[in-house]
Parts: sequence; C-alpha cells; structure tokens
Amino acid sequence: MRPLSAALPDPTSASVFGLPLWLWVVLGGAALFGAFQAYYWIGHALGPRLYASRVGRRIRPEHVRAAENAVRRWGALAVYGCFWVPVLRHTLPWVAGVLRVSYPWYVVASALGCLTWVPVTSFGLYSVIWGWAGLAGESPLAAGAVAAAVVAAVVLLVRWRRRRAARRAEEARLPRSPEALCHDDSHA
Repeated sequence: MRPLSAALPDPTSASVFGLPLWLWVVLGGAALFGAFQAYYWIGHALGPRLYASRVGRRIRPEHVRAAENAVRRWGALAVYGCFWVPVLRHTLPWVAGVLRVSYPWYVVASALGCLTWVPVTSFGLYSVIWGWAGLAGESPLAAGAVAAAVVAAVVLLVRWRRRRAARRAEEARLPRSPEALCHDDSHA
C-alpha cells in the first residue's frame, strides 16, 4: 500500500480540473470584478429602495450602517479596503451604488482589490490546504489534532464575539446613572 503523501500531487504543479491554478485565479478575479460591478449598478439603480428589497432585508442594518459610514468617510478607498473585511466585502458594493460613489474611482478601487485580494487568498488558502494535506500524509494523528485545534479556536472565537456583542447590547439598553450623565462630555 502506498503512503498517502505519495498519492498527493506535487503542489508546485498545481492544477484544478486540468487547468493550472494561476488560470483559476485569473478567472476567479475576473468573476469577482464582474460581480462587484453588478452589485454597484444594482445598488445605483435601486437607490434607497435596495434596503427594502429582498436582498436588502437579508443584510443586517448594522452592517449597512457600517458600510455607509465607511463609504462616507473613505469613498472609493473603502471599496479597496472592503476586500479585506469579510462583512464589508458582501455589503459595501451595494451601498456604494446606493450612495453614488464616483464610478471611475469605484472601478479602480475594485480592480485593485481583485488584483491583490484574489491571489493572496487563493495561493494562501492553497498553501494551507496542501500544508495540512502534507501533514496528514506524514502523520494523520497530528493532522487530526491540528484540525481539532482549529475548530476549537473558531468555536471559542465565535462564543467570545457573541458574548461581547450581547454584553454591549445589554449595556446599551441599561439607563445611565445621573452621575455618568453629568460627567458625559458627548452632549456638551
């Protein structure tokens, strides 16, 4: 019986379904760029009605506010930055269309985002997958332990973030004491 590592292809000759990985990266980048343009024009065409549409109702209001604030503050630069922030990546292009961000700057920012984010995530993810597969070929027990540690870390992170969000929501609901209101400079 052959060891598992011998059955794995060489990562330097990367291909998926017979096409080289670099071609998949180019195709994925082009598809993402096209999707970002479609999102912008849908948001532009619908305007504020987007928020009441079926798509708009699926986006949480706090995510829409965060995207609007980012676009108002940073403009097209927020479009580039949204590639690196998971929640904004799926919300900001629609909002940029609604807020009528300058389209030429939007195109430049989304092209730069695709040119940097797609290769980094594609090759980074590919490296992680092949690194883990190589570890599994050498030591399945170690690979299982790594996978279990990653799952545990994700579960702990999700729990921590949910507790923090619940604590903040609870603090926002509680009335503030008169002493705190007297010393609060935000209402001055």
